[in-house]
Amino acid sequence: MENNIVFDDSPRGKQLQAFNRLLDVMDDLRAKCPWDRKQTLESLRHLTIEETYELSDAILKNDLPEIKKELGDVMLHLIFYAKIASEQNAFDIADVLNAQCEKLIFRHPHIYGDTKAETEEEVKQNWEKLKLKEGNKSVLGGVPGSLPALVKAMRIQEKARGAGFDWEEKAQVWEKVQEELAEFESEFNQQDTASINKSLAMAEFGDLLFSLINFARFIEINPEEALERTNLKFIARFQYIEQQAAKDGKSLQDMSLKEMDFYWNEAKKL
Repeated sequence: MENNIVFDDSPRGKQLQAFNRLLDVMDDLRAKCPWDRKQTLESLRHLTIEETYELSDAILKNDLPEIKKELGDVMLHLIFYAKIASEQNAFDIADVLNAQCEKLIFRHPHIYGDTKAETEEEVKQNWEKLKLKEGNKSVLGGVPGSLPALVKAMRIQEKARGAGFDWEEKAQVWEKVQEELAEFESEFNQQDTASINKSLAMAEFGDLLFSLINFARFIEINPEEALERTNLKFIARFQYIEQQAAKDGKSLQDMSLKEMDFYWNEAKKL
């Protein structure tokens, strides 16, 4: 399917041409491909989540060619949802983009109006106030319920800060971390595992994690990214143990912890 829209050779013209081409391809796929015709908003949902995580992986690896590829996959999904909605006479991609532009203009009165906001914190505070004017009943209402708990904790804290509810000094946050750690250790570290109240332990451990995430936010560390980088580091080192053990004709199940530690320390040096 081709239309007769004419674009210039400027960077913006080429971008519009590429976007228009994707719309044309989407129209073709929806009309002619059995798989694409079958898809619904619901059937695409889990695929979109998967594509988002793949984009996240590429960003963490700083793999720019892969980021480009994954951005294309995510963009396709956004176009796909809008195409399905247009078939239901609900909205189309133009409605989506125009609504987003209007929202951004409304929420940036320091750019498009007379409001003053000289710092990032002032921008965030104005943002949350404007969201309440839009009808949100709570500052925390915009945090998706299905977010992973660690990410959700960070977003909750950021939004509370935007409303002015936050610690004043980093030292206060660290003091809270130490307080929660001391409580957890005093309550559970001295007890026999079998006698621990699991429900209470979970609640206290959650408080400890929440305070650590708060401190990470204060020193501008993304806790989700930090933990994922540690995950990747552990995977790389553990797989090194597996590879070296196999080269030596050994099985992990038959190795002592001391033997595995030897390979682990080798992996750390690498």
